[in-house]
This record gives sequence, structure tokens and C-alpha cells, in this order.
Amino acid sequence: MDLPLVYHSDYVAPLPDSHRFPMEKFRRLSELLVADGVAHPSQFHTPELPPVDWLELVHTPDYVQQYRAGTLDARAQRRIGLPWSPALANRTCIAVGGTVLTAKLALEHGLACNTAGGTHHAFPSFGSGFCIFNDMAIATRVLQHLGLVKKVLIVDLDVHQGDGTAVIFQNDPSVFTFSMHCEVNFPGTKQQSDLDVPLPEGVEDDDYLRTLADYLPDLLSQVRPDLVLFDAGVDTHVGDRLGKLALTDSGLYRREMQVLSTCAAQGYPVACVIGGGYANDFNALVYRHSLVHRAASEVFRQYRL
Repeated sequence: MDLPLVYHSDYVAPLPDSHRFPMEKFRRLSELLVADGVAHPSQFHTPELPPVDWLELVHTPDYVQQYRAGTLDARAQRRIGLPWSPALANRTCIAVGGTVLTAKLALEHGLACNTAGGTHHAFPSFGSGFCIFNDMAIATRVLQHLGLVKKVLIVDLDVHQGDGTAVIFQNDPSVFTFSMHCEVNFPGTKQQSDLDVPLPEGVEDDDYLRTLADYLPDLLSQVRPDLVLFDAGVDTHVGDRLGKLALTDSGLYRREMQVLSTCAAQGYPVACVIGGGYANDFNALVYRHSLVHRAASEVFRQYRL
């Protein structure tokens, strides 16, 4: 058995040429994993469109209906930052289905990775910061609703705080939200996660990894989750134009190995999503996103998951 990966060709929807969101990275990531021998095409699982009631486990029916129909007002669209189209609405929903599938595969096999996901700035009634529906929150609620999990730990290592996720689960003891992010970065107004670890600008590999090691093992022992959802955002990289931290490629790979091996060693299943990444060097960005899949493949083999 090989590491389960999740991808759909609809993860890419057309955007204007001048748009700064690197939409093409999802397709290129799946291609790179195969080209580099990290994955075989047979390892990829294809998600389906989620039913609307899954989206409404987290988001208000009005917001879900208006976004899907393209009738959100202009201000709400600007806050999201992605121009609406039927293809983008479909892409948004299929990526949510991908994270739900990834979570189910992680429960079955111990570890699984999506090639998209991490839309942690989406709130119950509005989207923000390129995030429309909160895939990690929806996957959590779907698995709870299906009786597959009770307790979930969200480990959000994107450079930006997972503000939408924090609000969604703020009064829910069944979901623990952990966000380690750059303090002086988007969103300007931070929310309260169960555990926030704000980092100063310019933090490098060793300090970052030491800080993570100070928290993660104890969190696992404290929360004892049925599932860990890991947002492996690579906008923590020194070359990211929206980041303000200073991790290297090596530091990112060590981070992914640290998270995944710490969870695997204690027997906690992990579902990975790729989170944010906005480097000017597109090929370098795609490679960084592949590091979580490379680390997951290694951990999957090491622990014979």
C-alpha cells in the first residue's frame, strides 16, 4: 500500500492573467509528484462534489447559496479576492470534497495528502483572503456528523493565522485549533484559536522548529485527537512575497517530517492540506508544496502505515 493522495483536474479554474493567486500550482504539483517519482498515478484518489448540506454544516445557507449562484455583492467578492465564475465555484466545492476524502483516507490508512486545501480564512457567513468555504472545518464537521471521529486537532502552520477556523470552533471542545503564524501579517485583526503561537518577523529554521517542538507533542497528549488536520502552508518560506518569516526548503521539509513523524509515532492519523504559498518563482513554489507529500511518503514507509 502506498500513501493515498487526492487530486482533481477541476482544482484549477481560470483566473485573469494578471491575478496574483497562483491557481496553476495545483495541477503542476500533481504532475511534479509523478515526474519526480514521489507518487504513481495509481496513488491518486478523485474527489466528488460535496452535497450542499455538507457545506451548511459550517457555512450559513444564505452565504452558500449566494456564492454558488454568483449573487454575492461586490464588497463580499472583493473580500474574497477571487473573481467569481461558474468554474471557480465548482473548483471551490470540489476542493472541499478533496479534503473530506483526504480525511477519510487518513482515518483508513493513517496518513493521506490533498494537493489543495487549507482555506482557513473562510468564516461561516463570508469568505476572505482567497478562501471561500473552509475545507478543514467542513471536513471536521462531516466526519463528526458521520460518526467517524469525535475529537479533532487542527495544526495550522500557514504563515497567516487561521482566523476563520478559530471562529468556527471557538466554543467547541471537540475541536482544538492550533495556529502558529507570523504576528505582523494578514489578517490584521486576529481571532482567538485554542492555542495561538505568534512569531516575530524573520524567524529562521532552527528557532521555528524548536518552537513547534515545544508545543506539538504536549498538544497531542493533551487533546488525544481521533484525527489531526495539518495545514502545511509554505508561505513561511524566506522567498514568499506574503510571508515575513525566513524558512528554507530544508526547514520546510524538516517541519513536515517533524509534524508527521510526531503524530505517526503516537498513532494519530493525519490528513494534510497544502495551504498558502505566493513565491514569485513559480517552479520553486510548486516544489515547496511538494515537500509535505515527500515527507508524508517517507513517514508512510517508515511507520508502515
